[in-house]
Amino acid sequence: MFNSLRQGFAAVISVSAMAGLRLLVLPALALAGCAAAPSAPDLPALAVDEFHVPSKTAGIELFVRNKRVKGAETFPSHRIVLFVHGVTFPSESTFDLSLDGQSWMDYIARAGYDVYLVDVRGYGGSTRPPAMSEPPDRNPPVATLAEAVDDVDSAVDFILRRRNVERIHLIGWSWGTVIMGRYAATHGEKVDRLVLYAPVWQRTTESQAARETDRKTAYRLVNVAAARSRWLAGVAPEKHEQLLPRSWFETWVAANLATDPWGSQRSPAVMRAPNGGLPVPHASGVWVPPYDPAAIQAPTLLVKGEWDADAPSSMAQALFPLLVNAPVKQHVEIGEGTHSIMLERNRMQLFRVVQGFLDGPRN
Repeated sequence: MFNSLRQGFAAVISVSAMAGLRLLVLPALALAGCAAAPSAPDLPALAVDEFHVPSKTAGIELFVRNKRVKGAETFPSHRIVLFVHGVTFPSESTFDLSLDGQSWMDYIARAGYDVYLVDVRGYGGSTRPPAMSEPPDRNPPVATLAEAVDDVDSAVDFILRRRNVERIHLIGWSWGTVIMGRYAATHGEKVDRLVLYAPVWQRTTESQAARETDRKTAYRLVNVAAARSRWLAGVAPEKHEQLLPRSWFETWVAANLATDPWGSQRSPAVMRAPNGGLPVPHASGVWVPPYDPAAIQAPTLLVKGEWDADAPSSMAQALFPLLVNAPVKQHVEIGEGTHSIMLERNRMQLFRVVQGFLDGPRN
């Protein structure tokens, strides 16, 4: 059902509504056109606020960043978005890394949205639990899925109070799709629309983040500078620099290391990443879904890259038909993109697909 087009930014979209199912194929677009972004002088100025929001656990505060066009302070529910990160890297280096003068967070804010990101406990600017200051093997995994969902709920409630609204849009990436999927399934009254980017579902191959890692320990040390080969796994060597320029990668490395002052002083420099989100086989040997997709009642978009080695197409294809109560659901696969399209040359195609979904008809 899901064909692949190999030229430019060809994508396959499955669109399902209560009225039925149809298949659309986007025309291929030229590389230069999709990678281009407006020049800096043409972009509206953004206001930036940062907060430390109390979590449901005493002593844990969550880093929340907000961006919006300067002067804008009132937003309806359908103009408010919250991002959450994956299992290794924090939100600020994922969604708010300026490349060619603009981040994904900037892009949505300049479309007239009130945009937030949150770091789950143990990541980025949020509190690191005491276990992360001890040797990893002294404590069980930090930042479990249940804790991450509670952290997202704390961030959502903060935004709802701040803007006096009842619901907002959610965007999750990688493990963040599991967090946001469970949140939408259990807190649906607070969710307007749901975007699952690189959606994670039942695995038939091992998670790249979990390889050579003792999943029973509190956290792991990540050599960020060595991540390029894992990032580009499955991409033809002649396309590496075109897809992920060396300068962009180095900017990303520096941004991640800056979030962990302790790790950045090691040799080689590392970043601490909690192990609570790593997949662990169930004792029975039977895979247990992390949430019930049928409980999601918000319009839902699944979007991924053609060359995503960590969340292959089989995951999205298995999850998509289970979203039986989403009033609208879409599945988009973007050509020539990996697990981290938002940080690659072809990122504008991802931005436009997601923006189109957020901007879509309200009924």
